[in-house]
Amino acid sequence: MKTYFVAIAGNVGVGKSTLTRLLAQRLGWEPFYEAVDDNPYLTDFYQDMRQWAFHSQVYFLSRRLRHHYELLQRDHSVIQDRSVYEDAEIFARNLYEQGAMTERDYRSYQELYQVLCAFLPPPDLIVYLRADVPTLLQRIQQRGRAFEQAMDPAYLARLNRLYDAWAQSFTLSPILTIEAQALDFVARPRDLDHIEGAIRARLSRK
Repeated sequence: MKTYFVAIAGNVGVGKSTLTRLLAQRLGWEPFYEAVDDNPYLTDFYQDMRQWAFHSQVYFLSRRLRHHYELLQRDHSVIQDRSVYEDAEIFARNLYEQGAMTERDYRSYQELYQVLCAFLPPPDLIVYLRADVPTLLQRIQQRGRAFEQAMDPAYLARLNRLYDAWAQSFTLSPILTIEAQALDFVARPRDLDHIEGAIRARLSRK
C-alpha cells in the first residue's frame, strides 16, 4: 500500500492542529504536531529579539528538519501540523523584514535552510489553510490561549501576505489551497468531507 506524507500549513489560529487531528482519525494516518515549548532561546528571544532571533530560528529549523527526516522513515502515512518550509519562508522572513534579524544573520540562515532542504525529500502534498484576519482573530479568541489574546492584527496580516506569496512560488511540493474562513470542519462533517476529497484527488493526480 502506498504511503503519504502530507503537511498542513497556515497562519496562527487557522485550524492546522484541529484539521491534522481530524484527518488523522479519518484516514488512519499518524499525526505529528508542532512543539515550540522546548526552545531554550525563547525567553531570551522575547526579551531581545534582535540579539536572539537568529539563534531561536536556527533551533526551530534544526528541530523541524529532524522531525521531517523522522517522518520520512515511517512505513505508514503521516500528516504533519506545520512544515519546515514555513519556519524559513514565513516566520524567519517576517523577523528579517521587521528588523528583528540582521541581513547577515538572515542570509546565513537562508543558506543553511536551502542546503539542508536540498537533501530532504519534500512532502507528497502541502495543504495550505487560508483565512482572512478577522476569521483568524475570532478563532484565536475562541481557543482561549492567554498568550495569544493580544495578538496584533497587523502581525497576522503580514504573515498572511508572506503565506500567499510562498504558496504561489513554492515548487518542491504541490500545494492545495483551502479557503478555510467559510468552512467549519469541526461542526460540519460535510466540510471535512470536502477537504478530505480534495486531498485524495490531489494525491491521486500526483
